[in-house]
Amino acid sequence: MENNVFEQMAKRYDTEERIELAKVIVKEVRPELQNSKSKSLIDYGSGTGLVSLELSDLVNSILLIDSSKQMLEVAQAKISNRGITNSKVLFSDFTQDTPGLKADIVLLSLVLLHIPGTKKILHELFNILNIGGKLIIIDFDKNENIQHPKVHNGFSHEELKKTLSEVGFTSTEIKTFYHGNRIFMNQDASMFKSISIKS
Repeated sequence: MENNVFEQMAKRYDTEERIELAKVIVKEVRPELQNSKSKSLIDYGSGTGLVSLELSDLVNSILLIDSSKQMLEVAQAKISNRGITNSKVLFSDFTQDTPGLKADIVLLSLVLLHIPGTKKILHELFNILNIGGKLIIIDFDKNENIQHPKVHNGFSHEELKKTLSEVGFTSTEIKTFYHGNRIFMNQDASMFKSISIKS
């Protein structure tokens, strides 16, 4: 009975469009996690785990963090149903309070655009990373067609690089890897991957 509730919830969150987009992101992130079998990964703003649960075979452990309990319930149900043994969920919102966590890799997939204080959250994530740790950000390129009071209209590579270096990251590579139709607030948009290292 209980599983059905989660199935329904998962169906509501995991729309076909979201699943397709997650597949594109997973394909792009997987190569970044080669040789990470001994590493711990935090997926901040994990949602239902569409991206990070597809990466669980590449790392030692995954902690899915989200500020939505419902999303995490769906993620937990997936973890149980699939018998994934190295993944856990944590209900938390780092914009309010950061638990004393440490990780080798932090993944931020289509999350930054929802966070008003970009620099503050990047600072929190910098502090969580171990030395030599990697921050992987997937988000939308700046898009002038989008105006929304609660969402950044994407990010310019130069500005993001500047912010990441102000926060303390030593090297950042950013590249656009995907163009899609109506993937960002019903507008055509492109996504970038940013890799930053804390040395």
